[in-house]
Amino acid sequence: MEENEESEELSEVEEQHHDKPAEKPLSRSKTKTIFLKKRRAKRSYTCTQCGKSFIQKHNLDVHMRVHTGEKPFKCDHCGNQFTQNIHLKIHMRIHTGEKPFTCNQCGHSFPRKDTLEIHMRIHTGEKPFKCDQCRTSFSYKAFLRSHMMIHTGEKPHSCDQCGKTCTCKETLKSHMRVHTEEKPFTCDQCGKSFTQSSQLKRHMRSHTGEKPFTCDQCGNSFSESGSLKLHMRIHTRERPFTCDQCGKSFTRSTHLKRHMRIHTGEKPFMCDQCDKTFLMASGLKKHMLVHTKEKPHACSVCGKRFSQKQILQVHQKIHTGVREYMCFECEKTFTSANGLKRHEMIHTGEKPHTCDQCGKSFRHKSSLKSHMRVHIREKPHTCDQCRKSFTFKSHLKLHMRIHAVEKPDHHSLKSRPDGCEQERRNRRNQKICQLPSV
Repeated sequence: MEENEESEELSEVEEQHHDKPAEKPLSRSKTKTIFLKKRRAKRSYTCTQCGKSFIQKHNLDVHMRVHTGEKPFKCDHCGNQFTQNIHLKIHMRIHTGEKPFTCNQCGHSFPRKDTLEIHMRIHTGEKPFKCDQCRTSFSYKAFLRSHMMIHTGEKPHSCDQCGKTCTCKETLKSHMRVHTEEKPFTCDQCGKSFTQSSQLKRHMRSHTGEKPFTCDQCGNSFSESGSLKLHMRIHTRERPFTCDQCGKSFTRSTHLKRHMRIHTGEKPFMCDQCDKTFLMASGLKKHMLVHTKEKPHACSVCGKRFSQKQILQVHQKIHTGVREYMCFECEKTFTSANGLKRHEMIHTGEKPHTCDQCGKSFRHKSSLKSHMRVHIREKPHTCDQCRKSFTFKSHLKLHMRIHAVEKPDHHSLKSRPDGCEQERRNRRNQKICQLPSV
C-alpha cells in the first residue's frame, strides 16, 4: 500500500516537472530528491510528553532527554554533563581558555557566538526586552526576568543557612559566600580578596585613582555612585533619617545609628591605655594619637603636621583658597562642612549642647566641655613660671603677660612709655592679677 502511494506521489512530482520546450529535463535522481524533501516535510515526529514536533527522528530523540534527564556527554575535567555533544564542546572552552569570537569594538573575546551577539548590545545601546509594567528596557532577557520579580514580589531562591530569599540564583550564590567566607576575587595589587567581582572593581579604583562619578554642583568626584548620591544631600539638604528621641535628622542611616548611642549611653570602643571609652571607632583612633603623639600627615606647602588626614585636607584649603561650603542665609563660605554647620547655628539659634549641672546651653560641644570645668573645678592650664592654674587657656594667656619681660629701652622717645601709657599697663597687669583662677 505504502509502495503504491509512494509511486503515485513520485509520478505527481514528475508531472509537475514535466519537460517543457527549451528546458532541460530533470534527471530521475533530482526528481526523487524533490520528492523526498516534500515527503519529509509532511512527516513529523511528535513528543508524547509536551506535543512538540520535529522533522527528523534524531531531533526528537535529543529532545526527549529534556524529559528523561539523560545527559550522556560528560566533561572529563569537572564532571559536568550535557544533553548534546555540541554543548560539551562549547563547555570545554572554559578549561582550554579558547575564546574564538572577538568584539570588533573593544577587543573583548568570548567562547560563544551568541554571547558575543549579546555583548554587542553594550556598544549599540540596544535594549530589546521591555517591562510591560513600568516600560523599563533591558539588554538581556535574564535582567528583565529578574526585574519582573520587583513587581510580583517573587523571591524563589532561599538560603538554607539563614532563610534569606533572593530574586535570582546569582544573588543567592553571592550571598552564600557570607556563610562559606569564600572570597574568590583577589586584587593583584595588594592581595585583598572580595566575595563579589563588583567589589573588586570598586576597590581597584583605590589603586588607579579613578573617580568616575562627579557632582554637577561643586565638581567633587567620587569612586562610587553611592558616595555621590550621599554627597548630593549636602546640596539638597535632604536628611531622610530622623531620631525618634530628639527629632534630629541625618543624611545617612549609619549616622543615625551612631547618634542613638548618645541616648543609650553606649560607648563600645575602649582605649587600652587609659580605659577611656568612645561612641565611635574613629573617636578611639583619634584619641590614640594623644598617647603616641604621632602626627603623620604633613602639609606639602608649609610643612605643618597633623594627626588626622581630614584636618590636613581642611588646612590645605587655606593655601588653595577653596571654600566650597556656602551659607544660604548670609553667603559666607567655609572650607569644611563642619565649619558651615557650626556657623548655621548662629542663624537658627540652635544650642544643642546643654550642661546637666546648671542647664546652660552651648552651640559647640567643646564649649560645653570647657564650661564643665567650672563645676568639677578642673584647672588643666598651668603657668610654667609660678605654677598658678586656670580653667581656661585664654586666662592663662592673659596671666602670662605678668611674667613677660619688657623689651629694653633703645633711648628713643618712641620706645619709652610716657606716664599715661605706663599707668595703662599697670592697670592692665592689676586686672590680670585679679582674674579668678576658677
